[in-house]
Amino acid sequence: MKEKKDITRRGFLKLIGKGTGAAVGISLLDIPGFQKLLADELAHVPVIWIAAGSCTGCSVSLLNSLSPTIQDLLLGEVVPGKHVALEFHPTVMAGQGDQIIDILDKYKAGKPGSFILAYEGAVSTKDHGVYCEVGEKNGHGISTLQHLLDLAPKAMAVLNVGTCSSYGGIPGAAPNPTGVKPITDILKEKGIKTPVVNIPGCPPHPDWIVGTIATVLIGGLGALKVDKHGRPLAFFGKNIHENCPLRGQFDKGNFAKKFSDDGCLYELGCKGPVAYADCSTRMWNSSTNWCIGSGSPCVGCVEPEFPYVDSMLNKVDIHAATAPSTYPGIITERGSSIGAAATAVVGGAVGLAAGYSIAKSKNSENEKEE
Repeated sequence: MKEKKDITRRGFLKLIGKGTGAAVGISLLDIPGFQKLLADELAHVPVIWIAAGSCTGCSVSLLNSLSPTIQDLLLGEVVPGKHVALEFHPTVMAGQGDQIIDILDKYKAGKPGSFILAYEGAVSTKDHGVYCEVGEKNGHGISTLQHLLDLAPKAMAVLNVGTCSSYGGIPGAAPNPTGVKPITDILKEKGIKTPVVNIPGCPPHPDWIVGTIATVLIGGLGALKVDKHGRPLAFFGKNIHENCPLRGQFDKGNFAKKFSDDGCLYELGCKGPVAYADCSTRMWNSSTNWCIGSGSPCVGCVEPEFPYVDSMLNKVDIHAATAPSTYPGIITERGSSIGAAATAVVGGAVGLAAGYSIAKSKNSENEKEE
């Protein structure tokens, strides 16, 4: 039988002072004993999470992960035999000062390909990125731009968590005074060839973040299939418009004229026709609801154009041929046709009703004979 390990006060302080314990924070540790003792025997997959210019919404979304929970993600096995070691996260780590900057220095000087680099928030490039700094060295602040240029060449992959790091997002909108650029563009300009995966959203769904990391752990980067914008197709392969519960209202030509009206929200600026994500089927807050389910148009926060040049409430052009431009909508006036598709549905319903009546009649006759 394996000898039970006890945590001393010195060991406890050391555990929360550096490494995964520092990133996890006291509130997530399973006292007494710590599940971390068990996790030590699993394959260690370090993640360095840098928060650049952002509202921290992406971190909050990650902490709301339901299956697995954030405790399971950090202290247990994400996939058999492997667990994520969140070595650095400015928002949730318990450590502070030089001891946590030393963690970054360790990975900057370490073996290439030994960790995953996650970036949340916009990266400023003007004036050497002085407008957003994390930590300092020798009395001088270290910009998130410099952290990126130091860490990205050594990372296994860069995960851009959220629209700000993926495409610039709201901080990168005009007039963009701090020179925000998508991380992909920054790395390309500097000749850094580390693979980049975009997980956009304002914020992204926790499943998108955890699912992407789990896919990399299970099958490596080659297991991730991405679209032309670098997004995992598993989460960003569905068009919102085509999978919207209000699609039938669009086909019928029934559009809401103001908020709280019934009908399709397209004329109120819904970006569903140009947005790709599985929000309508996955939903948010433990599968409770989503934007359109709450009466709000989709704002297209997963797209590179977000937050859009004119307004998030302006209509977008629909490039694909979709109803009712392809065939007429439903007409309910007396004597009018309701269209081939609707006729087929009605005909099918009549056929089912007729079949049910015949079957019921035969059953009655059989009962009489008996």
